[in-house]
Amino acid sequence: MAYQINFQWRITKYNPAFRDDNGHYTLKEEWTCPSEIGKIIDGKEFTLDEYFRVESAYLNTVSTFLKESGLNKLRVLQLSKFDISPEEKSMALYEKAFDELDLQEDLEVNPNEIRTICKMILRNFGWCQLYSKGNFFVNFGWDYYMYIGSSVKCASSISFAKANGLFVEDARSPYCLTEEEIIRRIEWKEKNDEDKLIVGEEELIGIPLNEYRKLFNLSEEHPVIGSFSLTNKKAASIQKFMKHQMDFSKYEYVLWGGN
Repeated sequence: MAYQINFQWRITKYNPAFRDDNGHYTLKEEWTCPSEIGKIIDGKEFTLDEYFRVESAYLNTVSTFLKESGLNKLRVLQLSKFDISPEEKSMALYEKAFDELDLQEDLEVNPNEIRTICKMILRNFGWCQLYSKGNFFVNFGWDYYMYIGSSVKCASSISFAKANGLFVEDARSPYCLTEEEIIRRIEWKEKNDEDKLIVGEEELIGIPLNEYRKLFNLSEEHPVIGSFSLTNKKAASIQKFMKHQMDFSKYEYVLWGGN
């Protein structure tokens, strides 16, 4: 299983009392992104200090859950690095540590690095999932939605989150996929196409997980989700499972895994 983790929670700054009958948070105006700092939200200015207060609650909650779960490292999954412009580097939300951290797919990171990564995600300077196979995950959706899963009940961490103004709800993460739910396919785009439009795709069936891991130099923990560039040299081990004959003179190919 990719994410066979017993306990999962949605942890946010949003009070469930303000959700409508469909579970949508529509009954109270809230800020949903740090880009709204300085705007009037629900009748008062959303300040930088207020942002940092809420962000700290999220970051400290992640650290607390990680510690109670007995872990001191996680792996980086589905990494998306965002280019940080010179203008963004002059903003109060930018920290030099964001550029100093050399993030790579499948990299193991320690608690201090995990805190920096979560901060980057919350401030829209990058995105990834953080994961320990069978033990723990933390991932973030849009609008400051955070999901944590653990093999431990984490009662103390739940109390900590609530004491720091966050709301904890039992909920499965939308990023939490079992191996049976994962679809893997080859996608291809025309070379030199500036729009990078997918012109073809073919689902892959019958390839053992370890074959993917060997092909892309991934650890045994990696569930092989996300997007991986496929070179002509690496294509032979996959071509025998495909009907489409790969042509690297015309197309760029990637392996995609998800749902």
